[in-house]
Amino acid sequence: MNIAKFLDHTNIRKDATAEDIKKSCQEAKKYNFRGLCVNPQWTRLVKEIFQTEGINSKIVTLIDPPMGLSSHQERVEMAKKAREDGSDEIDVVMNIVDLKYERYDKILKDLKEIAKIAPTKVIIGSGYLTDKEVAKASQLVKESGAICVKTATEKDPLGHSELEEKAKHLRIMKENAPGLLVKVAGAIRTLKDAIWMIENGADIIGTSSGVEIVEEAIRYQL
Repeated sequence: MNIAKFLDHTNIRKDATAEDIKKSCQEAKKYNFRGLCVNPQWTRLVKEIFQTEGINSKIVTLIDPPMGLSSHQERVEMAKKAREDGSDEIDVVMNIVDLKYERYDKILKDLKEIAKIAPTKVIIGSGYLTDKEVAKASQLVKESGAICVKTATEKDPLGHSELEEKAKHLRIMKENAPGLLVKVAGAIRTLKDAIWMIENGADIIGTSSGVEIVEEAIRYQL
């Protein structure tokens, strides 16, 4: 198993510096991760480094964490800016409050327009949701034209001790968004964690522990 091909290596720390982002880019080059996920202000820098260094990982920009509460127009503008700056994909948070209040038409209008701008992975905030809401959110993502449904971002209330619940959400997402990629993120820190998520349906894993996971795989010759 080439575990790196499942990993969107992630540096979305609020206090990240340009030097931190450059280091993440070099890690993407060394380990050949599927992607590198950063906050919007770093997309252009990552693009420049990737072009200069010949790095083949996807550039992924995180949009509107942690609850997707910006206005529709702001979200569209953020997605357009990310695309212009060099994003290959955007990871955008669904408006979780709208989901809770069953404003499904509003959610679809928003996501459909964003999904036309760039290949879009939609974060549903599964840790905040009931199983029924996870299923409905996944169906909305499928209908929106996005390429992927994703569990959560850095504010996921399901911590490392609750990976079993996260695995259940993956299975629900897979069932309710057939044909879409499924991405899991939040507190996935070890090779064992990553393999468990893949076994439960994850196509992509977002993690800030990508280096440690791949190094562990190398030690075990996986």
